[in-house]
Amino acid sequence: MKQSKSTRKRGLILTIAGLKRLQGAILAMEKVENNGERFTLEDLGDRMKVSTKTLNRLWSLNTGVDQKTLKLCFSAFNLELCSEDYGILGEQYYTEGFQPLSIILDTEERKLLTSLPLDFLATQHHNQLENLWSYPDGPVPVDSPFYVDCPPIEELVYREVIQPGCVIRIRAPREMGKSSLVLRLLAFAKMQSYRSVNVNCNQIDSSCLTDLNKLLRSLCWQIATELDIDPQLDDNWDEEIGCKLSCSLYLQSYLLKQCKSPVVLVLNEVDRFFEYPEIAPEFFGLLRSWYEEARQDPNLQKLRLVVVYSTEVYVSLDINRSPFNIGLPIHLPEFTEHQVKYLAQRHGLDWISNNEVNQLMSLVGGHPALIRIALYYLCCQGMTLEELIKDAIANGGIYRYHLWRHWAILQENPSLVKAYVEVVAANQSISLNPIDAHKLESLGLIAYEGDRILPRCELYRAYFKKQLGVAEFEYKSLKKRA
Repeated sequence: MKQSKSTRKRGLILTIAGLKRLQGAILAMEKVENNGERFTLEDLGDRMKVSTKTLNRLWSLNTGVDQKTLKLCFSAFNLELCSEDYGILGEQYYTEGFQPLSIILDTEERKLLTSLPLDFLATQHHNQLENLWSYPDGPVPVDSPFYVDCPPIEELVYREVIQPGCVIRIRAPREMGKSSLVLRLLAFAKMQSYRSVNVNCNQIDSSCLTDLNKLLRSLCWQIATELDIDPQLDDNWDEEIGCKLSCSLYLQSYLLKQCKSPVVLVLNEVDRFFEYPEIAPEFFGLLRSWYEEARQDPNLQKLRLVVVYSTEVYVSLDINRSPFNIGLPIHLPEFTEHQVKYLAQRHGLDWISNNEVNQLMSLVGGHPALIRIALYYLCCQGMTLEELIKDAIANGGIYRYHLWRHWAILQENPSLVKAYVEVVAANQSISLNPIDAHKLESLGLIAYEGDRILPRCELYRAYFKKQLGVAEFEYKSLKKRA
């Protein structure tokens, strides 16, 4: 009882994890409901059902509030308060990564946070950032300070996903931020109390990709399971009417009928289907039919379809049956100079001028993954920018895993090797087989400059010119001996 009384007296304050979660939810709501304009304290107070005086105490980070107030603030943005979101005011020891900001920030930083409650990351202490540094591999977590917004893309997808029966198409090469954007879209959908199913097409067995019936049953089973619905596939599947109609009726009359809220269905890596022309036209035609029928079917209007892929379609699809010319198209661009500078500052680098930014971008362009890897080594491994640039193209350099992966893929496809030899060696415009060009673009190895095909960045040109030159020499030597 004494401990409980002491806890109430000292009050609770937000941790870094809690403040980041709440900030992210508020920012997302501002984009959708307030045209991206910031909510005032009065707006937030009305929404959270607390006074502006209480909010000022919350943002001050050195004055405790009670748990009921925290729950009100979080629930106003469809968040559930977790134990990791708050700490006890005055407590000196916290689990690493969950220290209250009132402990790690100095007085001047706390004053700035009080006047700008949602911009805390810009003033976060450098030592606390070190706790967040990890090797940048995979999507950027929703609560990470290292995610870079790409206006107006986030706002567009948030607005579109609340439209009945919508389709969102997200296209970009690998490691350009597709998965990071999808995570934020799903987090926003959760805020709206939507259900979600995230399907990675690379996890589908190859045997399903040569049999449309097996593929659709597999997909329906996964959707039902993730929605916590008993699949009962055999009871709701009629082979006599065909698998596509069975799938559609199963989705409309069985799954979606049981869902009171909209369902966001994400199909990741649908490029994989392009390699299977026996099922691709039928499968993609089915997706198109759901979009068209949603205009008049209340159950299908609950479905919000998100299709994620790396390249333009290079299988033969009837334009009237393709899902790749409907809905909202999203193409993720490279980082701009401003965004690279902003991300460098987030990593604690004092790049006042654009000189360092220009040096880094002259090597890797605005490629998000390559930029983040560089910033990681500059901040965590003590490398200088000059050392990094010199090290970059080496087989054992900082980009070795990224470059080796591309090299391994190229070696598995002789036509791609031959095509890329032409690209990295060319000093003028060249033409490639369209299929090879599509595949190289999907890998992120080339870029288009008008009609001209170029290596994506100078790193690729230098590294693959060296590697492909050796491979070409060995190939010619073997051929000559034969």
